[in-house]
Amino acid sequence: TRSMIMKKWDVIETIYIYKNPFGNLRVDKCLLPNGNMIEKYYVNEYPDWVNIVAITSDKKMLFVKQYRHGCKEFFLEIPAGGIKENEDTHIAILRELREETGYISDQEPVLLGDFYTNPALANNKVKTYILLDIYKKFDQHTDDTEEIEYMLFSFDKINEMIKLGQINQMFTVTAYCLAKNYLEKKGWL
Repeated sequence: TRSMIMKKWDVIETIYIYKNPFGNLRVDKCLLPNGNMIEKYYVNEYPDWVNIVAITSDKKMLFVKQYRHGCKEFFLEIPAGGIKENEDTHIAILRELREETGYISDQEPVLLGDFYTNPALANNKVKTYILLDIYKKFDQHTDDTEEIEYMLFSFDKINEMIKLGQINQMFTVTAYCLAKNYLEKKGWL
């Protein structure tokens, strides 16, 4: 193997194309260590968000179904949402779960993983948690731009749903795999 000392790019200039509460788009002019210049490197700045693998005491996993305009399709996903500025992550988890589904839990959420979403083009992370013994207590309270249907599926059926392409959103599939590994180690499965 060849050993080399890698260096970060130097940002010569940053211009924001737009800024809004959902995310910013900036363009950086970058000088590479080899002397080449990238005149326009686009970066999406998004807030971090939480994913929640929420499971009932009878081993059913909670999903939400919603339209995703980027792909112009409906997707079956786990509850998720952005972390508001200065909001505690655990508060964000419980808020998103309650708003999207009306479910809550008396258990503490457990962190399964904390990963960058797409480090080539974006700067945010997704923080995936598992929350056990969820139960329905409230009505849904979605944003004006959300139309969400929620449903429960037996945890032992999820792998087959992934294989059949019924669940095909990467962050949901990854979260399921992390949860399955965690639950197997705990002797829950």
